This record gives sequence, C-alpha cells and structure tokens, in this order.
Amino acid sequence: MKLEQSILVSASQVELYAAVADVRSMGKYSPECRAVLGPRGPVPAGRSFIGFNRKGPFIWFTWCRVTHAEAPERFTFDVSTFGLPVARWSYRFTCEGSGVRVTESWEDLRTGRGSRITELLGLLFTGTPAGRRADINRAGMRTTLLRLKRAVER
Repeated sequence: MKLEQSILVSASQVELYAAVADVRSMGKYSPECRAVLGPRGPVPAGRSFIGFNRKGPFIWFTWCRVTHAEAPERFTFDVSTFGLPVARWSYRFTCEGSGVRVTESWEDLRTGRGSRITELLGLLFTGTPAGRRADINRAGMRTTLLRLKRAVER
C-alpha cells in the first residue's frame, strides 16, 4: 500500500528540506508525532531517531532510520517497531513556477514474514485497523503538509 499527497509552497527547496530534515521539529507538523529524540538540524542518511506518537488515548514510539538525505530534493526515513518494518515516509521537493511542490509519500512495509505481528502491534498501539490505515494516513499527510506550508511561508 502506497499513498502520496502534495502541496505547492511559496518557499525555497533549501528552506523546505531543512524544515523536514530537522526531524526534531516534526512534532510541529504531524498530527500524530508529538516529539522526536534524535540529532538536531538536518539528519544525514544512516542516522537514527526515535519518534514519540499519540492518537487519542493511544501512545507509542517508533525507531526510525534516515535512508535518503539528498538536500534539497529528497528526504526519506524507514520506521520500525521492535525490529519489525512498519513504513517508509518520504518527502520530495520539486521547483514549480515560483514555488516548490512538496510531496509526502507513505509506503506500508508490513509485508512478508512478521507482517501479522506488525499488523497486530499497529492495532494495539495506534487503535487503527489495517483497513482504515490508508484513510487516516491520507488525512494526516494533508494536515502535515498544510502545517509545513504555514510554518515556512511566514
């Protein structure tokens, strides 16, 4: 399962990349991420961080590893829990007219061996059944992109 959402922002690629690659600020944009424990500033490929998340009464943490840090065009990280793959989040920054199109994508990595366990953990930790995950993430991505736009365009 894969999703993409995008928005046109009146800012530079450099500004937008810096805002997203500074993972400690992700809690300002994401409706689920509350805080990040990790390095300050743009995180390079290969580095890890921990995300602390909340949705309603559900609280959980994830271990994340940056897989692509190609300033100022792309920033990608993989998410896992208890050593099991969960998702891949990616941000692309493409010049378009006088602005930049920011595209956020999500790919569900809960496939193959261990997928049933991660599906169960996802339900227990987030309260989201697998069948509703795409709709919830799509709405969350729209919120994230709008918050990013508001923050960077000021």
